[in-house]
Amino acid sequence: MPAMYSQAVDLGLDGRVALVSAATKGIGLAIAQALAAEGARVAVVARTSEDVQRVGAELKGHGVAADLLTTAGCQAAVQETELALGPIEILVNNLGTRAGSSWQDTGPEQFSSAFAGNLLPAAALTELVLPGMRERGWGRVIVISSIWGREAGGAPAYNAAKAAEISFTRSLAREVAADGVTVNCVAPGSILWAGGGWDRRQKADPDGIREFIEGEMPLGRFGRPQEVADLVAFLCSGRASLINGACIPVDGGQSRSNI
Repeated sequence: MPAMYSQAVDLGLDGRVALVSAATKGIGLAIAQALAAEGARVAVVARTSEDVQRVGAELKGHGVAADLLTTAGCQAAVQETELALGPIEILVNNLGTRAGSSWQDTGPEQFSSAFAGNLLPAAALTELVLPGMRERGWGRVIVISSIWGREAGGAPAYNAAKAAEISFTRSLAREVAADGVTVNCVAPGSILWAGGGWDRRQKADPDGIREFIEGEMPLGRFGRPQEVADLVAFLCSGRASLINGACIPVDGGQSRSNI
């Protein structure tokens, strides 16, 4: 009887063109590195020209400096990527910003800012690349949300914006699946990287963070950007062809949602 699976897992990403937003540090950088390691031609997008040029060169891809909080910035990111690398086949919407921290400092302005820094850039970039993906009959769109979009918690405005990203993903996935495009969401838990938010908190309050890890992190540690990136690379591959409209937590059991 012939074997159903080979030992080597070829994700089939060699030569695919990918755009990853907010990709010069943390989770975004790890995703760009993972895709490049699989042979994808990766464009990294962020605001700082020096950073994107450096990372783009390291990945043998392309760096695009653009403000994705603006329509013009999203258009420029897509246009420059396609001019340099070719039609975008994989889009990873990783950009995410916070506004407010609790109900005491959150009002309409913070909700507007949170949506402008999370859902709206994802929607704008997706709208720009979808026609080409559908016409070619293949595409992957990934949205990086949060466990605080799957369940209540965290800053209220951020929580609402991340929940909206999950809704966006599910709705769009049903619309475009017949054209060979899958749309999925990844929901990281608390992820630690040098210079990131949890790194700063750990340095400022090591005892408090130790208590947080003991009480909230079943694995006894923070997650790593590479652990999120590995899932994203798989979702971008042909091996994940039946996964569509999903929101998958990468949190080591931190979240408590039953769905």
